[in-house]
Amino acid sequence: MDWTARRDSYRAILEGDRCVHPGSVFDPISARIAEELGFETGMFAGSVASQAVLGGPDIILVTLTEFAEQAYRINRAARTIPLMVDADHGYGNALNVRRTVEELETAGISGLTIEDTELPQAYGTLGSTSLIPIEEGVAKIKAALDARQDSRLVVIARTGAAQITDINDAVARAKAYEAAGADAMFFSGIKTKEEVEAAAGSVSIPTMLGGSGSAPVSTEELGRLGVRVSLQGHYPFMAAVQATYDTLKALRDGTAPEELTGYADGATMKRLMRDADYKSWMKDGLGG
Repeated sequence: MDWTARRDSYRAILEGDRCVHPGSVFDPISARIAEELGFETGMFAGSVASQAVLGGPDIILVTLTEFAEQAYRINRAARTIPLMVDADHGYGNALNVRRTVEELETAGISGLTIEDTELPQAYGTLGSTSLIPIEEGVAKIKAALDARQDSRLVVIARTGAAQITDINDAVARAKAYEAAGADAMFFSGIKTKEEVEAAAGSVSIPTMLGGSGSAPVSTEELGRLGVRVSLQGHYPFMAAVQATYDTLKALRDGTAPEELTGYADGATMKRLMRDADYKSWMKDGLGG
């Protein structure tokens, strides 16, 4: 598993001149599908990790260890596609951020975001969302940069200020995180073209967008503005949940297995499970 080549590929995206949509992945097979379909990078989100690993909502219950283990499983199954991950708030303070970088770098990821949202939800603040001070956000980014052993690993500062306070705060935070050495800047909650222009134009490092499911301008224009990665939500996991629900319900309601539709055929399953590779290895290793 060549983490270096994958990190180089990911950095090439950031150093390019166009915007790409990452494939939202959640397990080894979804990563192989994204790779087969030609996605330039995979994206493993904290919300999806909570849903896939715990079957719970995105309220910061999944642990760093659980998240890193799933990221490793995804990376192990893929061959070349780089993986960027949403490392939430780094699972604590600046010291926890260091540990987060160590674990995720070892898991083979190519880039990680550290956000400045106050997490987890504090007692007495239910229904409200706040940000940590800019100074603490800067300390977290510096800790992340110092903790990595491979300089190719991309440390991405992330702010949700555009939707929590305002775009001016988002710009101020972005400038501070760039000055701290962040490799890229991720803005969540951007909703208008004017906000995209203000955010992307506030820093000289590559920018990324996410949090709303779609960008307010075309992919081509995002590329011209300096946006290199734009998320499209995490529909693959939701689609997998719906397909599983529908199939189980049909079986429970009495549908015969041979009457089911919408599932992967045998050839697809064998290809994605790399059946030919395993047969070759069995022949070589088991004397078949």
